[in-house]
Amino acid sequence: MGKPTGFLEIPRELPARRSVPERVRDYFEVEGAVDAGLTQKQAARCMDCGIPFCNQGCPLGNIIPEFNDAVYQGNWKQAYDILIATNNFPEFTGRICPAPCEAACVLGINKPAVAIEYIEKSIIEKAFDNGWVQPRTPLHRSGKRVVVVGSGPAGLAAAAELNYAGHEVTVLERADEIGGLLRYGIPDFKLDKQVLDRRLDLMTKEGVKFKTQVQVGTTITARQLQEEYDAVVLCTGSTVPRDLPIPGRELNGVHFAMEFLTQQNRRVSGQPIAGNEIMAAGKHVVVIGGGDTGSDCVGTANRHGARSVTQLEILPKPPGNRTLTTPWPNWPLILRTSTSHEEGCERQWSLVTKAFTGNDRGEVTGLRVVDVEWPAGENAFREVAGSERVLPCDLALLAMGFLHPQAALLEQFGVERDERGNARTKNFQTSVPGVFAAGDARRGQSLVVWAIREGRDVAKAVSNSMN
Repeated sequence: MGKPTGFLEIPRELPARRSVPERVRDYFEVEGAVDAGLTQKQAARCMDCGIPFCNQGCPLGNIIPEFNDAVYQGNWKQAYDILIATNNFPEFTGRICPAPCEAACVLGINKPAVAIEYIEKSIIEKAFDNGWVQPRTPLHRSGKRVVVVGSGPAGLAAAAELNYAGHEVTVLERADEIGGLLRYGIPDFKLDKQVLDRRLDLMTKEGVKFKTQVQVGTTITARQLQEEYDAVVLCTGSTVPRDLPIPGRELNGVHFAMEFLTQQNRRVSGQPIAGNEIMAAGKHVVVIGGGDTGSDCVGTANRHGARSVTQLEILPKPPGNRTLTTPWPNWPLILRTSTSHEEGCERQWSLVTKAFTGNDRGEVTGLRVVDVEWPAGENAFREVAGSERVLPCDLALLAMGFLHPQAALLEQFGVERDERGNARTKNFQTSVPGVFAAGDARRGQSLVVWAIREGRDVAKAVSNSMN
C-alpha cells in the first residue's frame, strides 16, 4: 500500500491541463509532462483495502496496489516491472483509458478514487526517460510463423506477446501507417502519435515485422495467408459504423465521425487526404452520439474554428453521481465531461433526429429533431408532442458507434459470424482451423484496454494450439 494515512490526508489531484484558449489552437496533448512529486503524493492515497477491487475492475488485471506502493516508496523501476507484467502498452492506457479500475477503487465508495490512470502514465514515462524500456527479444525462436491482420491495440498486443513467445510475427495493415484506431481515429490532442511511433520502433527492434497497405482479398488472399503461416489472427476491429437512414441522409455535409477524425489525423501528420476535405471552420456543427467518438469530434471541431458545436444524445441526461442502478464497484452510469466538452459544446439529451434539411445545392442546413421521454420501466421512448424543431447545421457527424467488422474479410476466410456479425470463436479459435480472432472483431465495439487484454489472451491461445 502507499502511506497508511494518505487517503485521509491527501486529496485527489491531477496535473493542470493547458488552458482552453491555448490548447484549441493546436493538436498537442491537453496534459503536459508528468510530475513525479505529484504522482508520489497520489500513490500515497492507495489504502490497505484488503481486497483490491481495482484489480478486478481493470480488464488487464493490473497489479495496482503494488505499483502504487513502489511509486510512493520512490522505487520507480520496480513499479515499471510490476506494470509491464500485465500491460503491454501503459503509455496508451495511461492516456486514453476510461479507467474502470478507478470506478472499482475501494476508496471511491465515499471519496474520490486513487488517480490510477495518471500514476500508470507517470510510471511508463519515467521508464522511457530513464532508459528502462529496452527491446525484449526472445532467446529462442519456435520456427512457427504467425500473421496478425490489423494493427490496432488488439493486433499490436497479440503481435508483441506472440513475438515474446518466440514465434516469427508479421502484422498486416490495410492503411498506409501502422496503428489502426490509435493512428487514425483518436485525436492527437489525446494521444500524440510520437507516443505510438516510439512503441512501434521498439516492437520492430524486438523482431515484429510490419507491412502496410496490404488488403486481404486484394493485395493477398486469405488462402495465401493460411498456406504461408502456421496461424492467422484477425484483429480488424469493429469498423462498420452505425448509420442514420432518415430523410436527407444523402445531403453533402453529413459524414461518419471516423471520416472526419481520420482526415484530421492525416492532416496533423502532413499526410495527403483523398477526396473532399471535411472542415468545420465557421460552421454550425452537430455531433449525433454522446460517446467518446462524439467527444473527439467536438474537440476537433473546436480546433477547426467551428461557429458552434452541439452534441446530441437520444438517452436522458445521466446523474452527476452514482445511483442504486450502478452501485460500487460497477461501472457508474454518470455524467462525464471530457476535455473537449470543456472547450465549448452545447449538449442536449433525450432528443431524436427525424430528418436532415438542405438547400438547393444539396447541402445540409439543419436537423429536424424532437424531444423524447423514457417512461420508467420501459425500454422504448415516446416523442414529446409539440417539441419538433429545426437546429441549424452545416456539418453533421454521425458518432453512434460501430456494428461489427467488415463482413467481406470474414467471408474470405469462411469464418462463421455470431448474431451481431462478429467472428464467432471458442477460446479465440474461429470456425476455421488455424484462424483466430480477437479484439472488437470478436467481442464487438469496446475499450482500448479490453483490446489489449484480448490481444494478450489470443496470443496464448495461438501458442497453445501450435505446441
